[in-house]
Amino acid sequence: MSALPRRGDPLRALARPSGLAALAVTAIAALLSVQAADGPWLTELGRAIANRGGIPDGVPYASAPTAGWHNVPVLGELVFALLGTLGSRGLQIAQVAAVAGTLALLARDARRAGAKERALAIALLLLLPACFGPIVAIRGQLFSLPLFAACVLLLRSEARATSSRIWLIVPLFALWGNLHGAVLTGAAVAGAYLIFERARHRPGESIAVMAASALALCANPALWHTPSYVLGVLHNEAARQAIGLWAPLSPHSWLDVVFALAAVALLAGAVRARPRLWELVALGGLTLLTLHAARGGMWLALYAAPLAAVGFGGRARLERIPRLARPVALALLAAVVIGVAHGPLPSGASPQLVSRTVTLAHGTPILGEDLLAEQVADAGGRVWVANPIDAFRKQDQRVYVEWLRGLPAGDAALAHAPRAILVNLDGSAERRLRGNASFRRVASDENAVLYARVQNP
Repeated sequence: MSALPRRGDPLRALARPSGLAALAVTAIAALLSVQAADGPWLTELGRAIANRGGIPDGVPYASAPTAGWHNVPVLGELVFALLGTLGSRGLQIAQVAAVAGTLALLARDARRAGAKERALAIALLLLLPACFGPIVAIRGQLFSLPLFAACVLLLRSEARATSSRIWLIVPLFALWGNLHGAVLTGAAVAGAYLIFERARHRPGESIAVMAASALALCANPALWHTPSYVLGVLHNEAARQAIGLWAPLSPHSWLDVVFALAAVALLAGAVRARPRLWELVALGGLTLLTLHAARGGMWLALYAAPLAAVGFGGRARLERIPRLARPVALALLAAVVIGVAHGPLPSGASPQLVSRTVTLAHGTPILGEDLLAEQVADAGGRVWVANPIDAFRKQDQRVYVEWLRGLPAGDAALAHAPRAILVNLDGSAERRLRGNASFRRVASDENAVLYARVQNP
C-alpha cells in the first residue's frame, strides 16, 4: 500500500477509486464504440446544409414528401458533418470525450454533496450496465450526455447555495436545443427545481428563469415553429407503436434486465441519501419516463448516480491506495488510445454492400431499415423514408413502421422501392420479404441482405 499521490503527480486524480472507475467506463466507450441508427442522418443533413449554404426544405435524401418540416438541431447536424470529415474516428473521439466529460461532471457533483471515494466509484461503475447503449452507441445523444450532467450540477449547486448563476441555465438550454432534443428532459428537471425548490424563496426570479428558458428552447432556426417540431418528435409513428428507441423495457432483453438491476441499485442509493423534494419529483418523473420508453433510463441513471454515491456511504476519508493504482490507470488510458486507434466496431451493412445497393438502385429510391437507410443516404443514395422519421407524413410513417415490424400492412412500402431493398439479416422485414416472389436475394454480409425486384420480361 502507498499514500495517495501528491498534487504534483499527473495521475493523482486517476489513481483514486473514482478515477479508475471513470477510466474503466471510458475505456469501454472507446473499445466497444459502434455507429448506431439516428446518427448518420445528422451527418448527411449537415453536409447538405453546408453545401447549399442554407437549410433545405425537408429531407433532401428522401423521396417521400417532407416539405415544410421544421429542422431544429441544425447545429448538431453541422457538428456531425464536421466530425464526419475525419471519418468514423472523428465521431468516435467525440463519443469518448462526451462520456469522459459526463463522468467528470457527475463526479464533481457527487463530491460537492459529500460522496466518499469508494462509494463514488461504485456509482460510476453502475453507469456501465445502466447506460451501456448510450456509452458505446454513437448517435446524436452524445451532445446531451455532458450537457445533462452540467445542467444537474448547476441545479444542485443552486439548491445548496442560491445565486445568480441560475441564469446560466438559459444559454445552456439555447445551446443544447440546437444540438439535440433531449434538452426537453433537462428542462423538465430544471422545472422541478424551480417550482418545488427555488419558487418557495424567490418566486419572481423562478418564473422569470422559466420564461427565459422557454424562449431559449425556441432559439433555433425553427423559432416559433419549435413546439410543432417537438410535438412531431413525441408523436411520431415509431413512438406511437413503441419500436426501436421508443420501445419499453422488456424482460426478454438482457440489456434491459441488466439496466433494471443497476437502476434499482442507483435508486436505492439515491433514496438513502435523503434527497430534497425537487430531487424526489425529478426522480419520480424520470422513472415514469423510463417505464414509458426504455430510452429514458439513461437520464434516470445519470441523475441518480451522484445522489447514490452519497447514499452508499463509506469511509470518511481514503488514506491509502493500492500500489497498482497508477499502473492500472496507465493501462486503462492505453485501452482508450487503442480503442480510438482501432476505430468503431463494424455495424450495419458493409461499405461494399451499401455501394452495391446504391449501384443497383440506379438513382431510384431504396427501401432500407433504420441504420441501413441512413448508411445509404450517407453514401449518396436516395431512400424512401428514414430518420428523422418525424419529418415525413403520418401515413408514410405508419406504412414504414409497419414494414419494419414485418406486418402485412407494411407491404405497401414495397411499391416505393422500384429496384432495391436493404434489410437486416433475419429481421422481421427480411423474414416477410423471403416469401415475396417479386424480390430475390442478390447479396448479403453478416448483418444485412440486399434484395432486388424481379423485373418482368
